[in-house]
Amino acid sequence: MATPSVETTEHSTSGAGARAGSGPTAMASRALGAIPPTMLVLLDILSAQLGSALAKHLFGAVGSFGAVALRLFFASTVLLLFWRPSLRLERRTWMVVLGYGIVLGSMNLCFYQSLARIPLGVAVTTEFLGPLAVAAAGSRRWLDALWALLAGGGVLLLTEGGGALDLVGVLFALAAGTFWGLYILMGAALGRHTTEGDGLALGMAVAALMTVPFGVAESGTAVLRPWVLLLGLGVALLSSVLPYTLDLEALRKMPPRVFGILMSLEPAVAALIGLVVLGESLGWSQWLAILFVVAASVGATRGTQSSEVTTSPEMVG
Repeated sequence: MATPSVETTEHSTSGAGARAGSGPTAMASRALGAIPPTMLVLLDILSAQLGSALAKHLFGAVGSFGAVALRLFFASTVLLLFWRPSLRLERRTWMVVLGYGIVLGSMNLCFYQSLARIPLGVAVTTEFLGPLAVAAAGSRRWLDALWALLAGGGVLLLTEGGGALDLVGVLFALAAGTFWGLYILMGAALGRHTTEGDGLALGMAVAALMTVPFGVAESGTAVLRPWVLLLGLGVALLSSVLPYTLDLEALRKMPPRVFGILMSLEPAVAALIGLVVLGESLGWSQWLAILFVVAASVGATRGTQSSEVTTSPEMVG
């Protein structure tokens, strides 16, 4: 699962707070405000990974492309209805929105292709190399190079034990991680060029327009079955809408660095969700690999200044 970057979130936070003061969102805002920030982040992670697990149940009916299309279509619909963004943007701003949407759509297409071939925990752990690479690239500390090596060693361990992994699935996860790294950079640019959640809503709409043709081509009219649409809405709410909302509220209450450390638990949670919900068991070396990647992520994030970019995926998952 991919969530907004800190810069995007900071702009969105002020807008969300202003809009939550009146109307139907006021009650939800007060309810979220009563939840401790650490619990908000844990709920964010749990929701995103449950959404990924639910998406896997759609693969048999509509394929991975169909699942992505449903997720982004419903997520963009909800966000557009909530934010009602203006289309009167400068040309440069539109270029940023388009770039953000294309990267977001590509990241989700690759991630769901990996989910169709390898366990959820392995896919999320491998994908985590993307944001780790961005964090390492922006650092001048020698210690961060060691964290990068630890993460790389962890991913190598993923190929050992627990049965042979599908190489194509691993490559798709690596591609999703690459797009996740680009997503972080594009999210920062989006935050500089747009306000509130307008950029996020428009970018999500671009991603939906990009992925829906893939979904229709793969699944045809199967995507219109009522139960498929219902599951697709559930995936969108769990994987996109709810995590983004929880992220915004959590970042109002805690420094981005602390947020990033907590989000480092995501690969471990994904592996547990895969085991409990999907019955995807991993070998001991793969659990050790996940521990390595989590430790590397925590170490890299602890060394990051609070003003730097910190994200979770969207998110992917």
